[in-house]
This record gives sequence, structure tokens and C-alpha cells, in this order.
Amino acid sequence: MPYVEGFVAAVPAENKEIYRKHAAEAAVLFKELGATRVVECWGDDVPAGKVTDFRRAVQAKDNEVVVFSWVEYPTRAARDAANEKIMTDPRMRAMGEQMPFDGKRMIFGGFEGILDS
Repeated sequence: MPYVEGFVAAVPAENKEIYRKHAAEAAVLFKELGATRVVECWGDDVPAGKVTDFRRAVQAKDNEVVVFSWVEYPTRAARDAANEKIMTDPRMRAMGEQMPFDGKRMIFGGFEGILDS
């Protein structure tokens, strides 16, 4: 079962195409460094919760859309090795300087699969 690194971020609605291009460039890099799959999803039905929700988790503003993304790796060790390389790759640094969203409000984490049906 793959190891998954998940991301949630708030992106200004007018930056949808810019974000898609940014994500496509990042996906090439992630796959080059060991990812087996990269999925990017643009919020379409993201309801408000009673206690918390995706929008509050990333402090989304009225003009922002929540994106939900994940990157699959064969193992956590493969993810850790890829992340180490990603942090020093000049292409990723360049992408980080031109992010189409506020990276400080992005949440992310690594997850071990326990069910895949």
C-alpha cells in the first residue's frame, strides 16, 4: 500500500489556471524524485462544518477556493528521500518564489495507508 503525503491549501479563485500549471510543473519534479502518483483537486463542494472544516483549516478567504492534493510514494522512506532532494532542488526553489497561493496557510502531512478497497 502506498505512502501518501496530503495537502490542503486556499488558492485565489482567479489563480486557478496559474495553480494548475504550477501543480503540473511540481508533479513532474515529484515523479522524477520517486512519487508514483500526484493528484490535484479544485474545491467544488466544500461545505461549512459546525466545528471545523477545510476552509477554516486553511483560513480561506471569500475569494479563495480550497484545493486538496496528494502525492503517493511506494514507502515512507521513498517519500523522505524525495522530500530531502526536493528541498534542495533549484527548480523547487524557483517554484516556491512564484507560488500562486499563501503557502503559510497550507496544511500537509504524511499518511500510512491502512485500507484500499
